[in-house]
Amino acid sequence: MKDMKSAVTHAVIKMLRPLVRILMKNNIPYGTFCEIAKWVYVDVASKAFAIPGRKQTISRIAVITGLSRKEASRVRDLPVHDELASADRTHRAVRVINGWLTDPDFLDAVGRPKTLPTEGTPDSFASLVKKYSGDIPHRAVLDEMKRAGVVESADGNIKLISEGYVVSGDEIEKINIFGTDSAEFISTIAHNIAGNSNHPFFQRKVSYDNIPENALPELQGTLNEIARKYIKSIDKLMSKYDRDTNPSVPGNGRRTAGLGIYYFEK
Repeated sequence: MKDMKSAVTHAVIKMLRPLVRILMKNNIPYGTFCEIAKWVYVDVASKAFAIPGRKQTISRIAVITGLSRKEASRVRDLPVHDELASADRTHRAVRVINGWLTDPDFLDAVGRPKTLPTEGTPDSFASLVKKYSGDIPHRAVLDEMKRAGVVESADGNIKLISEGYVVSGDEIEKINIFGTDSAEFISTIAHNIAGNSNHPFFQRKVSYDNIPENALPELQGTLNEIARKYIKSIDKLMSKYDRDTNPSVPGNGRRTAGLGIYYFEK
């Protein structure tokens, strides 16, 4: 047990270093981070460590988290952090982009995304949004995609200029995406650490530790292009199973699944 706690401690230190750099760069002091950590501890204890069939009590939350009953109660009653608004906005934009990349109605003769009229035709941007983002006004989706830097509009036409929801200028949205993506990756690691050998999640990387500095720009460019093409093929595959994209897919429930590919330098 001591060796495991030591290993977890060292792993958390590694994980926290880049996180703390982001916090300090954005003027989030230790006291604020401490309050956030307490809130997450109480939230996870409440939702993930309850005894089946029994209501989770403050006393049990205090025992699990190591907080006092008074502190656990105080933290539990803090306002709920809004994690959904940004995720929903991003999800809608991603669905529209995916439809634009894969739906033959919005592709040209060689399979590239068309430049679309804003509205008024079956292959307009408004039609695309209605098909892939439900009843959200197409103007709202267009504003979001412009803000993210993934489309250009001129003379009543809209052009897709990025094949992914990669925010170019909005620092707040970049931080939101950082939280979502890192949480998903850590969830995969946690699943695999739990020892579910019958159903491990895919988690692989390739790295070499003696690459010359001047080779990195060429390497990164090549890997970016390979990853872009691969992600596009994965997108086409997964869209066949998504009922927002393909309403005829049978089955019950609503789950989220994905595959991440990442590039890094040290």
